[in-house]
Amino acid sequence: MGILAGKKGLIMGVANERSAAWGIAEAAAAHGAELAFTYQIEGFRKRLEPLAASIGSDILIECDVAAEDGIKNAFGQLRQHWDQLDFAVHAIGFSDKSELKGAYYNTSRNNFEQTMLVSAFSFTELAAEARHMMPNGGALLTLSYLGGVRTTPNYNVMGVAKAALEASTRYLAVDLGRQNIRVNTLSAGPMRTLAGSAITGARHIFRHSEEQAPLKRNPDIQEVGRAAAYLLSDLASGVTGETHYVDGGYHHIGVPAEIGE
Repeated sequence: MGILAGKKGLIMGVANERSAAWGIAEAAAAHGAELAFTYQIEGFRKRLEPLAASIGSDILIECDVAAEDGIKNAFGQLRQHWDQLDFAVHAIGFSDKSELKGAYYNTSRNNFEQTMLVSAFSFTELAAEARHMMPNGGALLTLSYLGGVRTTPNYNVMGVAKAALEASTRYLAVDLGRQNIRVNTLSAGPMRTLAGSAITGARHIFRHSEEQAPLKRNPDIQEVGRAAAYLLSDLASGVTGETHYVDGGYHHIGVPAEIGE
């Protein structure tokens, strides 16, 4: 019996076996949760299907969060399988890779709107739909990065979107608290994922945070998964509106110590 035994959860955003979302799915399944997944396009389904099967899940639902009513329609399909939901994980973000470099002021209007829609507003839409399937309360979790509260090279408009996402978490926590639905953000350190590789200079960011973090390493998807399992479980029943860091303590550092100190 695990801390998520008997619970049903939706995972949105698994790209491959190196995704933070997959680390969360594996941890949730290991702790007893029954899972469903969404995918954006058919190509992602082909990658996701064997992963889902490996943890006993066969509920895979197409969901393009950028499309009008995309999330609403996905929840309509989910209700054909389940009448209740205990938790949902939003691990979705997108921005034009060509604009994740150079100066932030070069961000185009179109990419700003698209990035905010997919990376931030989709979590609000998810919350609006998920609450109807959580009559006894539940947990919502999204993923962020330090670039939402501090500048990091080339993160640009994605940092602005993450700031909006973290603010959304706080407002949603207030809106949904009376329904006993908890809403939290997990801010992970840099990892070698498909999303992380889209950032220009990702290797520099990875090495720097690894060197300066108190634990002297970056997290892996298993560590992110275990932290998420806690936030999704009843162990975190009194926790909402929080941004929980899993970055080896890097976010605490102001001025790094000189090498050798």
